[in-house]
Amino acid sequence: MPDEKLAEGDAAGVEGVPTATVVVKPGRARPFFGRHPWVLDSAVLSVDGSPADGDVVDLVTHDRNFIARGLWNSSSRLRVRLYAFDAATRLDAGLWRKRIESAVALRRSLGLDDREGAARIVNSEGDDLSGLIVDRYGDYLAVQVTALAMAGRLDTICDSLESTLRPRGILLRGAERGLSKLEGLHLADRLVRGTAPSGPVFVREHGLRFGVDLTEGQKTGYYLDQRENRQAAARHARGRRVLDMFCYSGGFAVACAVSGGARSVLAVDSSAKAAALAKANAELNGAAAVSVETADAFEKLDALAAAGERFDMVVLDPPKFARSRASLDDALRAYHRINRVAVGLLEPGGILVTCSCSGSVSRDDFLEMLSGVAQRSGRPIQLLEIRGAAPDHPVSASCLEGEYLKCVIARVA
Repeated sequence: MPDEKLAEGDAAGVEGVPTATVVVKPGRARPFFGRHPWVLDSAVLSVDGSPADGDVVDLVTHDRNFIARGLWNSSSRLRVRLYAFDAATRLDAGLWRKRIESAVALRRSLGLDDREGAARIVNSEGDDLSGLIVDRYGDYLAVQVTALAMAGRLDTICDSLESTLRPRGILLRGAERGLSKLEGLHLADRLVRGTAPSGPVFVREHGLRFGVDLTEGQKTGYYLDQRENRQAAARHARGRRVLDMFCYSGGFAVACAVSGGARSVLAVDSSAKAAALAKANAELNGAAAVSVETADAFEKLDALAAAGERFDMVVLDPPKFARSRASLDDALRAYHRINRVAVGLLEPGGILVTCSCSGSVSRDDFLEMLSGVAQRSGRPIQLLEIRGAAPDHPVSASCLEGEYLKCVIARVA
């Protein structure tokens, strides 16, 4: 397993010159000619040379025709991540800087460069920087590294981020536990550049203000991918009694109450820290209609159903239920269960806002699950909007696996 020192920047090949050649099995090269960035171990025929984890390698066909250039990781099933598709491109500091500058330019073109707001600056494969996520919260950056090879270039990446965005501080947030294990990646959450915020960082979103915990909050502190979906949900909330399950820091609840004019909002999360942050955010925005409870979401849904409670709108934004295709069936059963109970809680004509952030659950999988809920409940479900992540989370057409978020807004008759 790589040690902390290697992960901090001592990986060989950082100058961008390939140290080895990876040969693809016959008949397996087509996706990579199509610029798909992930080379699984099952596609590798042989390796010419002895690359260290994090080294630059060239990918070639079985008859030695150049395909692409990438970074090697013997610890992962994702054996090579590809970053360049011509032999003249070096994977050096200049390339990473150019990619980061391009990503920043996109967000500026989207109008997401307001220093009082927050935005995703780098979205991994969507910005041709597989294994790197960067979120900006006001004057601070939260960096999440999900690939060993990117961890070995952390100093170079931070240099580019500092010169491009001039943040007050850059904080490193660890990847999900399972992903870290698969990558052989061990990085502790910590401040890597500048100064850390003394408390929550306050950001503005569509006229609302939210406190974000950059050191201990979920993901990098806030769910930026749902920015536009919160406002879309709020447009259906006027005058309604709303239930917001898995509320985290209260994004949907506050948007429905303040922007949407909901009559009342009950927000529920199993984390006491999240519930406290949701309550604070409701108070920050003068959302007196919002009440917050700490409870297990599955148990709370069942208790509300048993008590005969009814709502005019239910929001379901659960954590990731499936971390791989192997757990897909269990995940779909969990999604079916919570949506079935939610539909039962809705008054006729009520609005269901239901989400999945599980990349292993496709959009078709999710819609089929809702179809099953409609059949089993006997309640017609009309799909009003089928939405994804906010535009600062671009998806590469060459790597559609990056399209992970589903947000369906539906009317339940």
